[in-house]
Amino acid sequence: MISQRLADALNNQMNNEYNAAQSYMAMAAYCEHNNYGGFANYYLQQAEEERFHGMKIYTYVNDRGIQAKFSATTESKIDFASVLDTFESGLQQEKTVTKNFYELMDLAWEEKEHATISFLRWFLDEQVEEEASFDTHIEYLKRIGEDKNALYIYEKELGQRKFSAESGE
Repeated sequence: MISQRLADALNNQMNNEYNAAQSYMAMAAYCEHNNYGGFANYYLQQAEEERFHGMKIYTYVNDRGIQAKFSATTESKIDFASVLDTFESGLQQEKTVTKNFYELMDLAWEEKEHATISFLRWFLDEQVEEEASFDTHIEYLKRIGEDKNALYIYEKELGQRKFSAESGE
């Protein structure tokens, strides 16, 4: 049986995932508004991934007999200085999500809730990939700098991204 404290923490993380999706939608809107359709697509796919994460938690809490509780989303940042700024904001967001999952895992360990520990491992592995991916994009964008041709090619590459629920990516 999951404690109320752990149930609340899982529900909170579910909502964090939907807030992250909304933030990525705001980044997509910034990119789209500034005619960076490829980068907008990247963030739209990222938002889909975050909603997928939210649904994974939703399903888990319901499978464990806990009612999923949704809260209002927080207001997302909408003003960015550049595409690079969106990726730097995304990396900070992913670091916060990682911290949240660490805290959730600590609580599950404290309560010796082994099924939840097993469930959360997937998310921790996913967060390593997410942070590494954003870090790579930031480094590429810094290298590209003001080279508009390289930026165009990179944008087209990211515009090909498609989220797959089967792979979780």
